[in-house]
Amino acid sequence: MNDYQNDRDKQNIDTLIPFPDEIAWLEEINNKIDDTLKKSDANIKQIDNDYMDFKRYTVEHQIDPHEAFQNELLLKQVDRSGAFFVKMRNLTAKLIKSPYFARIDFLEKDNPTVIKRYIGASSFMYENELLIIDWRSPFASMFYDYELGPAGYDAPQKRIEGELSRKRQFKITNRKLIYVLESSMNIQDDILQRELSQTSDDKMKSIIATIQKEQNQIIRNENAEILIIQGVGGSGKTSIALHRVAFLLYRFKKTLKARDITIISPNKVFGDYISNVLPELGEERINQSSFAEIAGIQLNGISAFEADRDPLETNDVKWAERVRFKSTLAFLKLIDNYLEQMTATVFQPEDYTHGKFTVNAEWILRRYNAYRDYPVKQRLRKIAEDIYERLDANKGSEDRIPRAPAILKNLNKMLKVKNTLSLYKEFYMQIDMPNMCILPAKKTLEWSDVYPFLYLHAAFEGLRETLPEGGIIKHLVIDEMQDYTPIQYAVIKRMFHCPMTILGDFGQCINPNHLHTLADIQYVYNKAALFELTKSYRSTYEIITFAKGIRNVNKLEPIERHGEPPAIIQCDDEQDQIIKIKSGIDGFLKSPYASLAIILKTNSIAESLFNILSNDYDVHLISPKSTNFVNGISITSVQMSKGLEFDEVIIPNVNKRNYGSEYDRNLLYIACTRAMHKLTLIYTEELSPLIDKLSPL
Repeated sequence: MNDYQNDRDKQNIDTLIPFPDEIAWLEEINNKIDDTLKKSDANIKQIDNDYMDFKRYTVEHQIDPHEAFQNELLLKQVDRSGAFFVKMRNLTAKLIKSPYFARIDFLEKDNPTVIKRYIGASSFMYENELLIIDWRSPFASMFYDYELGPAGYDAPQKRIEGELSRKRQFKITNRKLIYVLESSMNIQDDILQRELSQTSDDKMKSIIATIQKEQNQIIRNENAEILIIQGVGGSGKTSIALHRVAFLLYRFKKTLKARDITIISPNKVFGDYISNVLPELGEERINQSSFAEIAGIQLNGISAFEADRDPLETNDVKWAERVRFKSTLAFLKLIDNYLEQMTATVFQPEDYTHGKFTVNAEWILRRYNAYRDYPVKQRLRKIAEDIYERLDANKGSEDRIPRAPAILKNLNKMLKVKNTLSLYKEFYMQIDMPNMCILPAKKTLEWSDVYPFLYLHAAFEGLRETLPEGGIIKHLVIDEMQDYTPIQYAVIKRMFHCPMTILGDFGQCINPNHLHTLADIQYVYNKAALFELTKSYRSTYEIITFAKGIRNVNKLEPIERHGEPPAIIQCDDEQDQIIKIKSGIDGFLKSPYASLAIILKTNSIAESLFNILSNDYDVHLISPKSTNFVNGISITSVQMSKGLEFDEVIIPNVNKRNYGSEYDRNLLYIACTRAMHKLTLIYTEELSPLIDKLSPL
């Protein structure tokens, strides 16, 4: 811990251990947790024995069907009881190492009795006495929202007002009380400094001990159907979104389960990195997916598609022009305009005749318009059913009428376009831009065409509301929102009619061909609630101030956690740069830090450096093919580093040739803001103009 943090501790902390009352209380809680686990294990063992006894009885005795049925019911009941006890035991087991992190004393208005509550990751009850409350409970919200003095919380029945008379915060590790902080000020600042000074973990951690007031308001928001979080680098937006999921699972536990929630994350490495947060909070992992996986399900049996190209390693100017055109809100509006007239022109009804029966075109058109909320082909299916019912109601005993599928076959002949691909090509003809639709192969789409195609497919044939895991989604989380275009959001809006949490940072766009903005997403979700997070907690003051100089983000606020300034190192040539990188690695290996990232501009350059360094060091390559995140020495690209954090970051090749354009500002800003404690920039040739006027502080 540096001198600055020691000074803060001396100034703001009234007392560090000993706190004899708290030491005694922790010992009592530890004993009661041990006793609860012992009893739980005994209950589970007894249930297992009972289950096996019932199974043996059914095998060894000939029993009548009625008794067999009763035994089956009893076995299911025993199984459910066993599952319940196992779940409760596992929740209690999570409290062993650190049962709680805070205590608040509350004096309710017009009630002389002080209510003392300890707050932990989950509640703990012993012999019908509530000893620890869940951080998500309404009462616990006061810890995050108030300092000492007037306070209140929203109970299920009414608002409760009163006064907070005490706030204490604890660090408990392996059942030992490391420190206790008690202060008349907001003690979370001190805890935050301590926690942020720690080295990184190989998985994202829960932040329940350090949730800030503005973060708590987002986490506990249960009213917004669509909630958008725009947060600067290091603001904790992903962690906040996951804690919001945990809160919703707690708040709506009867109707919402982890299996009902899916997060769309940028890649599998990031998915692995965040995978421990919910289990750490006592919840099951949620499903993970991607826009490519969603498209694969929707297009199965309809069309293939190419994977997205890396824009930083593709020199196809025409391809880039097509991607830019389809990334805009104006493009979405063009398709919307086309769809408005398409549904009226794509179907031209004629009289339907079968034997002596005729259904005239005017009646069919009226039914077609009456079903305007349905895709075109679904309208025709409903009309076919209506015609069948009409014919069936008027037939005589000798009349034979066609079934609905046969009627539908005739209605489909009245369509002027037979499939979505024909419709999609027709759209580009209508706007006089046929060169914007290029099929790489038969029935194969470019990636930039996939979601525009699906948008038309939704209007023509319809989409399935499903994901790779199956089932209906009740809450959808979309991370790195800046990576997805308005047309992609428009498809998601049609596909998933459920609450959503959408988060990201438009200051971290890495695709030079994406021209959309946050306002464009708000246009698609015009009733969304927007929250902005401007304070960066990840990096030191010096690193964030330096990064802010690269890309002037006015709303970016560094916290007062100081460290060494970023280092800018000049090299004679490429060979000297490798020597300097190895020197940096050697320094890291001698340091207390747990993770070092060497971040290159592109995936191919990252792989090349990995091949060089892997001969001398145990290094990990994080590439689009990677599936997991581990601490140690990682070599990766700016693209793959998004959302991740490292104790130390080295950025090679920071010269004018590599980072010289305005677009490169975003890339360099992203790379710098991955560093928590130490940042080093290395260059050959001429220093990048994006930083040559910046002082390392």
